[in-house]
Amino acid sequence: MTPATLLAAGLAAEKKSAEVTDWAARVGWLVGLALFVALVYWLMREGWKWRGTLQGDLPELPSAPDDPGPARLSMSGRYHGSTTAGQWLDRIVAHGLGTRSRVELTLTDAGLDVVRPGATDFFVPAAQLREARLDKGIAGKVLTEGGLLVVTWAHGERLIDSGFRSDHSAEHNEWVDVINSMINNNSTEGAER
Repeated sequence: MTPATLLAAGLAAEKKSAEVTDWAARVGWLVGLALFVALVYWLMREGWKWRGTLQGDLPELPSAPDDPGPARLSMSGRYHGSTTAGQWLDRIVAHGLGTRSRVELTLTDAGLDVVRPGATDFFVPAAQLREARLDKGIAGKVLTEGGLLVVTWAHGERLIDSGFRSDHSAEHNEWVDVINSMINNNSTEGAER
């Protein structure tokens, strides 16, 4: 045998096949990862329920009257949640106020009717409305400046900010003007009495 043949035979003898995948270890890692994700989800859910328990003093949400009167404004869009007024990260989850959803808003002389398919509807009487403004964020949702219609209202002993975004954001300015003029008219009528 020539030296080249011996070298080739030696190299061939040293080659081994590639390692076979250790399926048991891979399955173990996947099961461990799935359990970790399930634990994190469960902890988030328990935190949400605990927040609802802490806010248990919040009274039931009012429902719309049988005859609220003619609509002054109406809008379809998204409901992004409610927070304690002035605390844009303190989300209120009691009575379904933390659930994001589609929304149909109707403003009448009686108040603001919030209809949410798949979530709890509620009504804000005109006497409970405190302010409307344009803002850029509410718990879990941040938009460009003025991209969110925020309505402040009283419920029980709390002031609540609720965030809405119209499908046509150009409507927001009109909503702010009309709601604030309603509030000013109601306060001047109450002062005259």
